[in-house]
Amino acid sequence: MSTTATATGMPAAPPLPSDLEATMRRMRLPYLRAAAPEVLATAKSQRWDPTEVLRVLLAEEVRGRDEATRAARRKAAGLPAGKTLHSWREHDSSIPSPTQSALATLEWIHRGENLAISGPSGTGKTHFVEALAHKAIDEGMRVSWFTLESLTTAISRAAVDGSISKVLAKITRAELVVVDDIGMLPSGQAAAEAFYRLVDATYERRSLAVTSNIHPAGYDTIMPKTLATAAVDRLLHHAHVIVTEGTSMRLSEATNGHGVIPLT
Repeated sequence: MSTTATATGMPAAPPLPSDLEATMRRMRLPYLRAAAPEVLATAKSQRWDPTEVLRVLLAEEVRGRDEATRAARRKAAGLPAGKTLHSWREHDSSIPSPTQSALATLEWIHRGENLAISGPSGTGKTHFVEALAHKAIDEGMRVSWFTLESLTTAISRAAVDGSISKVLAKITRAELVVVDDIGMLPSGQAAAEAFYRLVDATYERRSLAVTSNIHPAGYDTIMPKTLATAAVDRLLHHAHVIVTEGTSMRLSEATNGHGVIPLT
């Protein structure tokens, strides 16, 4: 087989024999198949031990599958904005740094504990929880992300055909379930019922993280008292409760002219 020139002028690795490529396709080894020509060419020129060739090829397949799984779980989670710990400004947050570090270990998720963050708008509640959710996915966990409105819609649809238990079972396959921005919009009986059902389904089974401009103790001001009391009782039983303070980071950026790229 003759080699072809690459864009860099270096000869490309010879392609795999067709029967070998067909076998890899049948065995569903796409990442190994893609890496094999280059790895085999390198192995031949550097006289690798056969076990090293096998190790490198299998490691590439594992890497590719892990990356694809993370991408699929990130898409399925429905995370809002792609905000991670890399863009999180730790020292601008009113959450104590030791608390941030402890939560970022994700041990609380492994223990099935909850997280409730409340405080004024723009104080980093959603950003921090989303960053934790991204890290959870990176570490092989699943995440389900909702607003109270989207959760209510999902549960209300399931109520029509009697599939609430099925929908909740699907949601709680995730190790971390998030309900973001509770209290930003008015909520009624349907929202209260949906929230209670989720809290009850995750109670002592999965970790539930909630963000709100209202402390959980005040949820009875935005939803029927009986349901709010029952939900909050379960939510806070095994929960880390955090209250953020300060002015809006978004408003501060806008005031300082950092919210947009200057016009030229």
